[in-house]
Amino acid sequence: MTIRRVVPNLASRAQEESRDFYGLLGFEEVMNQGWIMTLASPSQPAAQVSFMTEDRTGPVIPDLSVEVEDVDAAYAAVRGSGAEIVHPLQDEEWGVRRFFVRDPNGRVVNVLGHR
Repeated sequence: MTIRRVVPNLASRAQEESRDFYGLLGFEEVMNQGWIMTLASPSQPAAQVSFMTEDRTGPVIPDLSVEVEDVDAAYAAVRGSGAEIVHPLQDEEWGVRRFFVRDPNGRVVNVLGHR
């Protein structure tokens, strides 16, 4: 399984303030859909953090996003393990295919691949 990036997702009602604060550390806004904003390091683009007011199609704000090379294979492996699927595998209008799974610590992980 190839992992492309891992991004912490932070629930936030202060997106502008978060952008300004993390900008002091060198992060720049790379995506903003209103309900999710992602900041990244210009020198290390895979070093990212997202701030979410909600998840547009998911039942909860996931704690972590893991982008994988083959999301269908990841889904099959996770389902085969018996782990709790929190949000089923589906294609999203913003260009990703994803699902949510609960890890052994109770954290919700958004596993995704870009289409």
